[in-house]
Amino acid sequence: MKTVLITGSQGFIGSYLCKEFLHRGYRVIGVDNYSKYGKVKRPHDNHDNFLFYEMDVIDFANKNTWPDTFVEIDYIIAVAAMIGGITYFHKYAYDLLATNERIMASTFDLAINLYKNHSLKRILVLSSSMVFERTETYPTPEIQIDKCPPPMSTYGFQKLSCEYFCKGAREQYGLPFTIIRPFNCVGVGEEDSINEHEVTSGNVKMMMSHVLPDIINKILKGQDPLHILGSGDQIRCYTNGKDIARGIRMALESDRAVDEDFNISTPKATSVLDLSKIVWSKLNQGKKFSFVSDAPFTYDVQKRIPDVSKAKKLLNFEAEIDLEQSIEEVIEWMTNKEKKK
Repeated sequence: MKTVLITGSQGFIGSYLCKEFLHRGYRVIGVDNYSKYGKVKRPHDNHDNFLFYEMDVIDFANKNTWPDTFVEIDYIIAVAAMIGGITYFHKYAYDLLATNERIMASTFDLAINLYKNHSLKRILVLSSSMVFERTETYPTPEIQIDKCPPPMSTYGFQKLSCEYFCKGAREQYGLPFTIIRPFNCVGVGEEDSINEHEVTSGNVKMMMSHVLPDIINKILKGQDPLHILGSGDQIRCYTNGKDIARGIRMALESDRAVDEDFNISTPKATSVLDLSKIVWSKLNQGKKFSFVSDAPFTYDVQKRIPDVSKAKKLLNFEAEIDLEQSIEEVIEWMTNKEKKK
C-alpha cells in the first residue's frame, strides 16, 4: 500500500483527492490547519486508511514537528495554499505571496529530506491556470509558460514560483516532480471562507471563491435580474473535481509524468453568461432570463482555455463529466444545504 501525503486535505480540491486515492487503495496522510473554512467535516475523515494531522504546513520547516509516520510517505501532493476568489487577490495581495511562499518552501524542505533519507519518490505540486494570466495563445499549451509574460497578480506570480520550486529542487537535489495546473474546479464541498470580507452583488452576499456556486446562490435567493461581474463574456473551462482528482492520480501513477507539467481540464469553453443561463433555466424554468453587469475586478482574466492534448498523449487522461452534470450536482448540494439551515 503506497502512502500519499496531501497538504490542504480538508479543502475543496484536497477533499476530492483524498476520496480518489482512498478509493484506489492508497493510504492517505492529510494535513490541514482549517484556516479557510474552519473545522469542516469531510466524507473521508473516518476512512480506515486516512490519518489526519491538524497542523500548519509552514511548521514543516521545523523537523521537530514532523510526525514519525512521515518517513513512510511515498508521494507528496502539495495542495495547501491561501486561495480565494477574485476579490481575495486584492485584499490579500501581500499575504498570497508571502504566506504561500512559506508554505511551499516548508513543503519542499520536507520533500527534499524525505527524498534524500527515506522513501519519497516524487512531489506533485498544484499550480494554477493563473500562471497563464497574460497569454494570448488559445487553447494554451503547457509550453506557453516559457513564452507568455509573467502574471500581474501576486497570486498568479506565486503559483509560477511554485513551479520554480520544482525545477530548483530537481536541479540541486534530484527531487522528481510533476506540475499540475487545474482549470476552474467545480463540485461540492465549497464552503464559505472564514477570512473573506463580505461583498454584496446586488442584494445578495457574493460567494467569493468560484463563479458557479455564486450564481446558484443568487438564483436560489431569487435575485432578478441576476448580477454578473463584468460583461459575462469571460471564458472558462469548468472541470469537475472528480476529473481533476483522477487526472492527478493518473499523473502520480505514470512514469511519463516525471518532471513534466500538465493542464488538467475539460477542453470545453463556456462563458460566464452562458453558464448563468444554464443555471437560470434549471432553477427558474419558464422565467425570462435577465441580468445586469457589476463592475469587474482588475484580475478577472477574460479567457482561460487550456490545450489538454499533452495530458491525453502522455497520461491518456480526458475529462469525463460534462458541465450539465456538474451544475446539477452543485445545485443539489447547495439546495440541501439551504434546507438544513
